[in-house]
Amino acid sequence: MLTIGIPIFPGSNCDRDVYYVLTNIYKVKADLIWHKKDNIKNYDAIIIPGGFSFGDRLRAGIIAAHSPIIKEVKRLGNQGVPILGICNGFQILVESDLLPGALIKNNSLKFICKWTDLQVRNINTPFTLSFQKNEIFKIPIANGEGRYILNEEQIKEIRKKNQIVFSYYNDDPHGSMESIAGICNESGNIVGMMPHPERTCQSELETFGLTSRAMRIFDSLVNFLKK
Repeated sequence: MLTIGIPIFPGSNCDRDVYYVLTNIYKVKADLIWHKKDNIKNYDAIIIPGGFSFGDRLRAGIIAAHSPIIKEVKRLGNQGVPILGICNGFQILVESDLLPGALIKNNSLKFICKWTDLQVRNINTPFTLSFQKNEIFKIPIANGEGRYILNEEQIKEIRKKNQIVFSYYNDDPHGSMESIAGICNESGNIVGMMPHPERTCQSELETFGLTSRAMRIFDSLVNFLKK
């Protein structure tokens, strides 16, 4: 059976959402792993959930990036294991130097919680294989530090290496460079994104005209792992 690890930190608050999606909808085994564990094995993928790890003290993700479990996440990532960081998970991956760039306060200086449109830029990651190139879908965001920035050399590099995975379509709620909403490492197995796909799993959303196409992120991963 597929087994996916979900690292949790003091202040994580989307771990149960991810766990529900994996176990109730996709029927795969998922483990909640406390951040102090420094030896993890036999996981087919890792998903770092959103929340406010360590209360976002100093800056979002920086303290979690020094937790014992991150050494193991790095080891697995270097072995090609698929790793997804969602919202605060994205911030943790950036602060851990597993992904380039930085995430800073939104240009509005406000916490933003709403639905937005996302465009798929790279379909060659374990999390985007079920999408069409440039496909657009709706997805919720909820963060105060989602503005993605890089220096000039870094932006050239990620463009050249096709590392931009998602971008905001028409409306960039954060003021990110090139409206970037998600990126990957050079190998493509590590992906970070600010929006929350796990919050789109309920069929009741269709009553409000909202589809669950963001769930294809999990479809992609499960199909990838079953090959």
